[in-house]
Amino acid sequence: MAPAAPRAPRLFLGLLVLSLCCEACKKVIFHVPSELEAGTLVGRVNLKECLQSAELISSSDPVFKILEDGSVYTTSVVSLSSEKKTFTILLKDIQEHVEKKIHVNLVADEEKTQKTRHARDTVLKRTKRRWGPIPSVMIENSLGPFPLQIQQVQSDTAQNYTIYYSASGPGIDQDPKGLFYIERETGNIFATRAVDREQYPSFQIICFASTPDGYSPEVPLVHTIRIEDDNDNAPYFTQDVFEFCVPENSKPGIIVGKMVADDRDEPYTLHTTLKYRIVSQTPPVTPVFGIHSDTGVITVLSPQLDRELVSKYTLLIEARDMAGQPFGLCTTGTAVITIEDTNDNAPSFKNMQYEAWVEENRVNVEILRISVVDLDEPGSPGSGAVFEIIRGNDDRSFEITTDRNTNDGILCVAKGLDYESSKQRTLVIAVNNEAPYMLAPHSRQLAQSTSTVIVHVKDVDEGPVFKPCFLRLEVKDCEQMGTLIGRYLAEDPETGNSEGICYRIAPGQCNWISIDEKTGEIRTTKVLDRDVGDMRRGQCNMTVLAIDRSGKTGTGTIQVIIKPGNKNYPRIAKTEYIMCRDRKPICLTAQDADESPFSMPFVYRVADRSLSASWKVTRHNDKSAYLSPKGEIPFGKYTIPVSVSDNGGKQGVTYITVNYCNCDTPSDCSEDHTISPHVFPRADPNVTLGVWAILAMILGSLLLLLILITICGCCGSGVMHRQVTDDCANHNLIISNTEAPGEEVMDHNVIPLQNTNDQGGYGIKTGDQQTFEMVKGKGHTLESIKGGGHQTLGSVKEGGGQPMMDTCRYSYSEWHNFTHPRLGEESIRGHTLIKN
Repeated sequence: MAPAAPRAPRLFLGLLVLSLCCEACKKVIFHVPSELEAGTLVGRVNLKECLQSAELISSSDPVFKILEDGSVYTTSVVSLSSEKKTFTILLKDIQEHVEKKIHVNLVADEEKTQKTRHARDTVLKRTKRRWGPIPSVMIENSLGPFPLQIQQVQSDTAQNYTIYYSASGPGIDQDPKGLFYIERETGNIFATRAVDREQYPSFQIICFASTPDGYSPEVPLVHTIRIEDDNDNAPYFTQDVFEFCVPENSKPGIIVGKMVADDRDEPYTLHTTLKYRIVSQTPPVTPVFGIHSDTGVITVLSPQLDRELVSKYTLLIEARDMAGQPFGLCTTGTAVITIEDTNDNAPSFKNMQYEAWVEENRVNVEILRISVVDLDEPGSPGSGAVFEIIRGNDDRSFEITTDRNTNDGILCVAKGLDYESSKQRTLVIAVNNEAPYMLAPHSRQLAQSTSTVIVHVKDVDEGPVFKPCFLRLEVKDCEQMGTLIGRYLAEDPETGNSEGICYRIAPGQCNWISIDEKTGEIRTTKVLDRDVGDMRRGQCNMTVLAIDRSGKTGTGTIQVIIKPGNKNYPRIAKTEYIMCRDRKPICLTAQDADESPFSMPFVYRVADRSLSASWKVTRHNDKSAYLSPKGEIPFGKYTIPVSVSDNGGKQGVTYITVNYCNCDTPSDCSEDHTISPHVFPRADPNVTLGVWAILAMILGSLLLLLILITICGCCGSGVMHRQVTDDCANHNLIISNTEAPGEEVMDHNVIPLQNTNDQGGYGIKTGDQQTFEMVKGKGHTLESIKGGGHQTLGSVKEGGGQPMMDTCRYSYSEWHNFTHPRLGEESIRGHTLIKN
């Protein structure tokens, strides 16, 4: 807010200056009729006498309008009932901060009121008015005599009043000042000198009619003075030189360009109506161009445009006004037409036959330069030479290119020549242009130019040569060290044999391949593995050197490619999963380190036949599969072997642990929700069974089955001599692998159970090594099996602990309890005691 302080004095000073300058000029009084119609000129005030540089002019009364020349008009009907009306004209100069006022008083004059009414009635009776004459016309460059009367303006009210005439505007009191003036008494308008229409085509002046006391009975008249054109300006071209281009051999009627001329005289008159014509042509040969007389468009007239004969034409062109009449004014312009080159000339050899010499086995060496002649414009596509060997280069031993600077053909040897195979080569070379040929109408086709080149091959004592120069070998992955994968030999081109040549691999190359120095045999120096070291690239390019007895060297290239093999089996990365009550399938995804075609698609299946009845695998895509139970299974942990085979037949087995849990989400699963584990034999996934192992397992199973049958038969034969009491006949122990109640068993082989205590329990004891304990309840369940040391089937205590012996008569349950630990089972589940 601090800067506001210094601004206050400035503002106060500005207002003070404005108030001091706001002065009143002299008062103006107009005597007017008591009634004024809208648009009536009240009078004129000299504004410049009051303020020379007034920028804003305004009236305090909106009924009155003030013009810049000081004329005061009414904007609506004014009635001076009080015989007097006052308003103020306000003048402002914004830059100088000056403001002045002019007080205007309107006084009603009864005499003027009567005259106005009489004049109005008289005017209404007239049918013609002379206050609005037609526009005046003054001839441009008029010769006079001056002053020259050009028009007269008169007011009809002059019959009743004394009228004085005046005028203002351009040519009177504005630039060009003094050109026109009006007589005060007669209204005649005079010109004082000649006028140039191109500078002032017309003038608009304002004429006034007023009485001696300043009253204006007429509205200011806007009068137009038009300057009539005189043909005093010759045409002129818009450019000093017009430059155009046209291709050679162009057809007649092709547009070359347009000449443009203008005229400063009045448009759309004969003074500006131009006509064009060609005055001359350089060189002065047969005319080849024409011009349209009205538009100035230049076109091709003759098809004989040949750049090689005439490359440029110069035309002198005339433009004449008055529609080309001889008395019209004219001017000339220049048009330069350049003939553009087209490919209408074929290149040709300077000589029809050439000879060249080259040593054998030389490569990328220039042996000859061939020159050609072309009449087209140098450096253009129509003259650029393109060479081609059309005969004698079937093996592509030669190449020919173009030197852009000289347009010569450069013949080079691309492949080494063999003197022993061919001592001389004959080539036929043709030449053309870069651009296609554009021939003149009705002209003959151009013939292709050819030349013969004889190449002589010089004999040179050369080193060994590998055949082929590039050898490609393919080996399988996992090949052992020292494997022979091929042989690469070189021979002496002079003798045609390989004697005395030794072989080496250039240093710094792959270290898992070697070559025998004498025989050229190629062997592996390492076990080939695409996953190790430099062998990851899968290939190796080696340069092999062949050295003869004289020390001359030849080179060849060997490319060894390791083909991928199927050395990895697919594995399932994640092996432990949780399945809730919704039994949502488990997505199994395998990975294989091998490349295609020994990886995907994978084939999944349950490896165990017994488990395939309760679990299934469903294909998801080439890489994954879904594992899910087929039917209802109890909660618990399951270990399921799943085999995965890749596209090459390699198979691996992965054990998947599924915790089938009584939960809603896997995160809710805990040990309390898991019932009992269902563990199945699990083997190392890397181990596969051979034929002899499978055969041994089958024979062992048959032997065990035979022993069981023999023992059961022995025990069953003695049951006929055994007496079973009624008390023991009512209780039987059976084995069931389900949680549901078992069926009643009436078998003499079942050991009768006796009460062993007062609690109603039953028990069987076999010595001191193993004890069975059962407790009555809703279901009689075997709770535990305790054993230790050497297990035997001994005496069975009955009642109060008295031993009861039965020779070679044991029930199936006793036999099962005795043999079960020896068969390698982990536990016995699901025994149910049925009481009859």
